[in-house]
Amino acid sequence: MVEAKHHALLDEAQRRGHTNVAQLRLCFQLLSLSSSIDRDCATRLAPHGLSEGRFIVLFLLHGAGGTLPPHALAERAGVTRATISGLLDGLQREGLLQRRSDAEDGRRLQIVLTVQGRRLAAMLFDQHTQWIGGLFDALDAGEQQQLSTLLHKVWQRTDGGRASVA
Repeated sequence: MVEAKHHALLDEAQRRGHTNVAQLRLCFQLLSLSSSIDRDCATRLAPHGLSEGRFIVLFLLHGAGGTLPPHALAERAGVTRATISGLLDGLQREGLLQRRSDAEDGRRLQIVLTVQGRRLAAMLFDQHTQWIGGLFDALDAGEQQQLSTLLHKVWQRTDGGRASVA
């Protein structure tokens, strides 16, 4: 389950007699799993002309009742305003959303899902959540909780995990 690019690193660590080869293997297994999930996700979204970023924008808009201002979308998606602008441009070209002036303040912009955008977002959200959930079907509830706990313990040792505690 370790990608070829990581085998060379593992082999070199073993050759040098490092004592943490088992931990390296675990990290590379996790990275390989993550990459595989990302590739599968991209494969499932591509027929709809969507990247993960575009899907997240549709999902966020759908969850917010179909309308949000661009700055709120950027914040919720965890991207810059420039990035959100590019994502919105593409989705607008595809006819999945529109930019409209805010009814209360014409200087503000609202992003609104079109009928086609709402339909696609609802369908893909259902498909996507079923697919993701299915990845863990082989684990019983106790194993899922244990995996969650273990992943959280490892995450706490990352820079992001330590920063969230501070």
